[in-house]
Amino acid sequence: MKKYLITILLTTIMNIAFGQKEKTSYKSVADSFEMNYNTDNFEEIFSSFSTDMQTALPLDKTKEFLTGLKTQAGKITKRQFVKYEQTFASYKTNFERALFAVNISVDNNSKINGLFLKPFKESDLPILVRNATKLILPFKDEWTVTWGGDTKEINYHIESEAQKNAFDFVITNDEKKSFRTDGNTNEDYYAFGKELIAPCDGEVVLVVDGVKDNIPGVLNPIYVPGNTVIIKTQNNEYLFFAHFKQYSISVKEGQKVKQGQLLGLCGNSGNSSEPHLHFHIQNVEDMNSATGVKCYFDKIQVNRQTKTDYSPIQKEKISN
Repeated sequence: MKKYLITILLTTIMNIAFGQKEKTSYKSVADSFEMNYNTDNFEEIFSSFSTDMQTALPLDKTKEFLTGLKTQAGKITKRQFVKYEQTFASYKTNFERALFAVNISVDNNSKINGLFLKPFKESDLPILVRNATKLILPFKDEWTVTWGGDTKEINYHIESEAQKNAFDFVITNDEKKSFRTDGNTNEDYYAFGKELIAPCDGEVVLVVDGVKDNIPGVLNPIYVPGNTVIIKTQNNEYLFFAHFKQYSISVKEGQKVKQGQLLGLCGNSGNSSEPHLHFHIQNVEDMNSATGVKCYFDKIQVNRQTKTDYSPIQKEKISN
């Protein structure tokens, strides 16, 4: 396949410092490009080019380039906005037989004035230090942080690249116990069956349900997270919830959720010794290649005192 690298720099381009949220104008153009590419409507793609772009890549060359791409890579199956690079919006784009970074630049008239593809690398993803999205706690009532913080002594998760900023939450009584009597059954634990909610608006990108709840003290190392939900935020943060109660998850993959919406019930599935919620943020969906992101909650009660933009630590009692 012949490769074309088309980068048109217009003298009238404005000097804009882009944020990392996809703009509506870019999304509309990218959606249209994907639809027309998948349906072989290459003339429509050409008509979406600016005048300078059409000069640089005439219709016959546009068709040749897109036909060659389709032959080699196949249709687009998934597209994810990643970041802005100068005037270009960069998309991690899964084709049937390839993975590319598709970069599109749009002028003030929503015409494509720049387009190029390159092999996608994980290093192309933005580095997320902390969440930009404002979050509430993922539960109601008051819970206790059993693991959380920046040192191994108070958060054993830090040894995992994806989970290094994770929390484990339980509910405890005045004697700091997480169960009512002897703790031999899941139902004896205060957290078991409690509602877990969405900390913000987002899209559900992964649901795993059907994993049996453990007998307390007996772990399941085969599927470590147990019943799982992952929510993608508008800022490309991936909120990871683990250990839901079996068959309690009330959302589906692809579903848009609102802040405070019920996700499911707290359980004891996966590599879990007692009913609790494991929660962390990562920079990509796949935990095997993810990097953990420091998590701050917008406004919460910590030991009955109000804290804003706060990341709780072990032994603190927290509520919305």
